[in-house]
Amino acid sequence: MSRETGNRERLPDQTLGIFSWGMRKIPNLSSFFDEDVVFSLSRFNEKITAIAGWGVKATSKKARRFAARKNLPYISIEDGFLRSFGLGVKKTPPLSLVVDDVGIYYDATRPSLLENILNSDGWETDSLMEDAQKAMSLVVENSLSKYNHAPDAPESMFRNTDSKKVLVADQTLGDMSVVLGMADKSSFEKIYETARIENPDAEIYIKIHPDVIAGKKKGYLTGIKTDSNTFIIHEDINPFSLIKKMDRVYVVTSQLGFEALLLNKPVTCFGMPFYAGWGVTDDRVLCPGRIRKRTVLEIFAAAYLKYARYICPVTGKRGTIFDVIEHIVRQRRFCRKDSGNLYCFGFSLWKRENVRPFLKNPKNNVIFVRNARQARNKGINKNCRILVWGHNDSEEVKKLAFTLGISIWRLEDGFIRSVGLGSDLIRPMSLVMDRRGIYYNPGRESDLEWILNNYEFTPDILERAELLRRLIVDEKITKYNTEANIPLSIRPKISQKVSFVPGQVEDDASIIMGAGQIKTNENLLRHVRSCNPEAFIIYKPHPDVMAKNRRGKASLSIIKGLCDHIETKASVISCIEAADEIHTMTSLTGFDALLRDKKVVTYGAPFYAGWGLTTDSVSISRRTRSLTLTKLIAGALLLYPRYWDWKSRGFVECETIVNRIVKKREQLENKGRLHILQPGYITRQARKLSLLLNGWLHR
Repeated sequence: MSRETGNRERLPDQTLGIFSWGMRKIPNLSSFFDEDVVFSLSRFNEKITAIAGWGVKATSKKARRFAARKNLPYISIEDGFLRSFGLGVKKTPPLSLVVDDVGIYYDATRPSLLENILNSDGWETDSLMEDAQKAMSLVVENSLSKYNHAPDAPESMFRNTDSKKVLVADQTLGDMSVVLGMADKSSFEKIYETARIENPDAEIYIKIHPDVIAGKKKGYLTGIKTDSNTFIIHEDINPFSLIKKMDRVYVVTSQLGFEALLLNKPVTCFGMPFYAGWGVTDDRVLCPGRIRKRTVLEIFAAAYLKYARYICPVTGKRGTIFDVIEHIVRQRRFCRKDSGNLYCFGFSLWKRENVRPFLKNPKNNVIFVRNARQARNKGINKNCRILVWGHNDSEEVKKLAFTLGISIWRLEDGFIRSVGLGSDLIRPMSLVMDRRGIYYNPGRESDLEWILNNYEFTPDILERAELLRRLIVDEKITKYNTEANIPLSIRPKISQKVSFVPGQVEDDASIIMGAGQIKTNENLLRHVRSCNPEAFIIYKPHPDVMAKNRRGKASLSIIKGLCDHIETKASVISCIEAADEIHTMTSLTGFDALLRDKKVVTYGAPFYAGWGLTTDSVSISRRTRSLTLTKLIAGALLLYPRYWDWKSRGFVECETIVNRIVKKREQLENKGRLHILQPGYITRQARKLSLLLNGWLHR
């Protein structure tokens, strides 16, 4: 095949046509391009200025023929080198793509945009190379590969000897990078034979491709005859953790070879991958079109920064490699926390669907069970974990945990949850998973209390916490965000102190476990009135009580006699802003008030009390540290919860969820539909029926 050179100039305002249903399903596909993307070519032929297909694979033949017939440019699309957290064959969408209007990087028989970049001068600016060095360091530090779901290689995988260790990388049968990489099936036969000859006393480790391990494809070396000093690795493991143990690496065209170069390992290539032919590899085939000598850093800069494109997983818009690195590292962090078999007791069908994304990952199994007997039948043992919602653990579950020596982990909604009530089945954007206790039970230490007592807060996280506080206050964010932020229609005397008492759900666990001697809204109001006879007292019933989802609505005639104003329309934030001080048993509203520099008096032991920021009636001897408000925010909102973005289908930071809530609430307000999130019984039952049917259909 003849080799052409040169990169076509792109024209502005292009429209890209695609044929592939698989490409059409890629989330945020148009964000990867500088042009519109259309699928129904028959209706948009006059607008099409270029055709895109998946590389030069068989699935792109239709697109390539159409482009040739219409004399339109054909653009090759492929996964990027830092693609995603999970596997593509398991439907994880890509966060990185390469877009090549010259060829494609794995086709060594003709030029590609990447090859042209590496053959040319002038692109190696100081800023680009600085970013490349930073990104490459992060890739190595965090062991980031194309896919990033796999665990590290266990020590038991390797012989405990001082023998030289050599890695041979297998690939999927028919992989186009092999077919077009100046290699074939015989290359894999040679690679193993050569590795053995050149390293006669070494242990040879053959790494099977992840797609083969997943059962989706076949490999070249899975049936090869080996000797007693050769070990085939069938497990799906992180490539970096494997390469670090090796003294030498042999590949045909696998990306694993470039990752070995990042770790300064000698790499021998029996094909022509994108990183070969530039003087950094031991090449057993030649590519005359590659005329420059390049360093590993330059190849990384060209491939990962100049050639590949990225989207920000949070916004869905064009992003950078640093956005993707941050996202993948965050997903991995939570996966490592939740490995193993997680047995979840007593979750309703709708709650299962809401919490599953917060728990499920490639390193665990999430098993929902009704009781201890069912858990035993499904194989629970001492190496598993037990999860319950809040304190909904029965005596038999406690007994099972004690018998197996398993601690009980507790799930609860986070402090910034959603636009809508949890009791109305609005799915959460944040949860806490507490391995010690739970934040609203002061009877024992929780993970949050441990954080607030012990964590060494860094300047970076304190800066984030302060910026987060400003965002929350400016946007009037609280836990549920369903009510209108309108001024209160009250007229206290100019010199009159305004006290706000937020109502609570009286059978809530935070009251049962965390309240002091005062345990009802009525008694709290009586106490506040007796201590502040001249004050103007505002009372606001809890949203769940107003929606008739929970208990706690005392007689209005009694309430009216104990306060000056009952607020049912304006938000809790409006009430806080109108008040001089807030009196509460254990309500999260006290925390909301602290964020807004209000005096808070507590009559129980909420998580934010006992740190020197509130006036408390109940003391907790374990809380020995005096905290600044910024440290409290950092612990409660940045370190303790986990946040899930239902749009990007991944874990995100608190700031992302706050911005999602702001946008969602604004959309509802602008359409005059915010009131639909304050439903009554009939709507709630309809939602339950819908979720029940949906759960049954997808079992």
